Amino acid sequence: MENQDINEENINKQQEDNIQNENTSEENVTNTPTAEELLSEEKDRYIRLYAEFENYKKRTSKEKMEFFQYANQDMMVSMLGVLDDFERALKEIAKNGNAADLQGVELIYQKFKNKLTEKGLKTMEVRAGDSFNVDLHEAITQIPAPSDDLKGKIVDVIETGYMLGDKVIRFAKVVTGN
Repeated sequence: MENQDINEENINKQQEDNIQNENTSEENVTNTPTAEELLSEEKDRYIRLYAEFENYKKRTSKEKMEFFQYANQDMMVSMLGVLDDFERALKEIAKNGNAADLQGVELIYQKFKNKLTEKGLKTMEVRAGDSFNVDLHEAITQIPAPSDDLKGKIVDVIETGYMLGDKVIRFAKVVTGN
């Protein structure tokens, strides 16, 4: 009797295990993705990877262009002092010198300035009476405004400002009205 009970228990356990295995195998069958689902997932991964690569190419191309555009920025900044010296020399020769000297220095100045302009240097156009802009101007000092309409505006330009492309490489030094 005892053996029969043990046998029945073993048979019952085997039947329960078989039922659980069938349920598990049915779950596994329903959980395995179909070929279409796998293809859809792989296609989505491919599209995302392709878009990411295209963004990478655009970003590196943009960085390379910016590098070449601003690579000569240090050289341009160092040449601004020479450009300023030429402007001061032209003013002094115009006051005291003869016309032939003025014409020669002016030709050299124009040629030098044109070469810098070809490389992307732009002069900031700043005049007395313009509004003060902290993104483009550097206020050296403030003086009492000669008239009410010059309060908070530029009264005098001390040093010309320059841009390389769209980037300010030297702010225009100005005096503002108070």
